[in-house]
Amino acid sequence: MRLFAIALLPLVAACATPREACLRPVNPPSRTLDRLVLETRANINRGFAMETRQEVREVMKPCEIQQPDGTVIRTMCERVDVVDKQVPVAIDLNAEKAKLASLEQRQLQMQASARAAIEQCIANNPQ
Repeated sequence: MRLFAIALLPLVAACATPREACLRPVNPPSRTLDRLVLETRANINRGFAMETRQEVREVMKPCEIQQPDGTVIRTMCERVDVVDKQVPVAIDLNAEKAKLASLEQRQLQMQASARAAIEQCIANNPQ
């Protein structure tokens, strides 16, 4: 079923009007930039950043082991468990504010560029 849907993708794309085809690549991939702006604002408001660190632990968990004669026994086995932990990290607030200003400026540039490209697509493809 999934293969069938993928095979239909070019056919559906071919149905797009010239305007739609022009507009599709115009919308910038701004999700990453938007996420960074929100994250930086949160860091400034908190006064510190949150960092994800992985904590590796060895834990005992039940497991089944097959013996040479084919019998299976249940026992406790040592396993490695990895857990993500959020930890606070000190930041330079002035540097973080400068980073936010830079990100917001880039965000405005991307929006202006996208608006200009959209207007150009509409002018070139009135319908």
